[in-house]
Amino acid sequence: MDEMIQHPDEILHIDLGEGQARVLLCSSTEMTRKCTEIHGASAVAAAALGRLMTGAAMMGVMLKGEEESVTVTFKGDGPMGTLMAVADHGDVRACADDPTVSLPLREDGKLDVGGAVGHTGRMIVVRDLGNGKQYVGQSEIVSGEIAMDFANYFTVSEQQPSLVALGVRIHEGLVLQAGGILIQPLPGCPEEMIDQLELRSPMFADISRELTFGTLEELTGDWFRGLNPRILERTPIRYRCSCSRERMEKALISLGRKDLQSLIDEGQGAELSCHFCHRKHFFTTEQLKDMLEKAGTKA
Repeated sequence: MDEMIQHPDEILHIDLGEGQARVLLCSSTEMTRKCTEIHGASAVAAAALGRLMTGAAMMGVMLKGEEESVTVTFKGDGPMGTLMAVADHGDVRACADDPTVSLPLREDGKLDVGGAVGHTGRMIVVRDLGNGKQYVGQSEIVSGEIAMDFANYFTVSEQQPSLVALGVRIHEGLVLQAGGILIQPLPGCPEEMIDQLELRSPMFADISRELTFGTLEELTGDWFRGLNPRILERTPIRYRCSCSRERMEKALISLGRKDLQSLIDEGQGAELSCHFCHRKHFFTTEQLKDMLEKAGTKA
């Protein structure tokens, strides 16, 4: 196999044409590897989760407030069930109902991500603004291949035409490269720039392969030559779960007095497992009794 370039997991923020368009170029290989390891994901599930996390990460770095986060959920009719990724700035995590799904390759020899996710269903995006307010947007799943679904979401739900490419390259169960690109024309962008971006879109359609042979900076120069590309910022990204014992305790308290009393009556305590990192938190019956007091009059 050809020697591969090892990229740090990061997102480049790129300006084109002095404010005519913005580009987010992402390398997410280590993040995808860690997710694959945590969930014991099959090749097709690893590709699906990697693409989803990369798209969510690019949404996450566009958040403005420090306490804001974005949750992207795919509820498709495929055997993976529901897929979910959460991103808050550079931290990303993901899970799926069944990450062990295995499907035959497509006729073109590629992983059948669309078959695993499903070709119909809903893509739901929840932006948590950190002050108790949320913005919820939805769109139909149009392919299940995820990149096209992100592009459709931006266009339909946010009225923001976008070019999106997401990819995960896997060989013999090992994630070799993962990454993505998001391109959005900004207000006042001339038709000439839009035409140029559409003409160049085949250059990064197979982005995980492109990442194998060029640095993010080299790819930026190659793909956007003549469009005055400028790297404005770079944001490190990583797979990181924010679960904690305190959060698990709050989740139990939120069940209310009736359900907590049932757990206490069973006398076995309670064990909660995080969907994103599989970390387990055990609470004794005595600790549940303390929570019952905190639950107050919740039903």
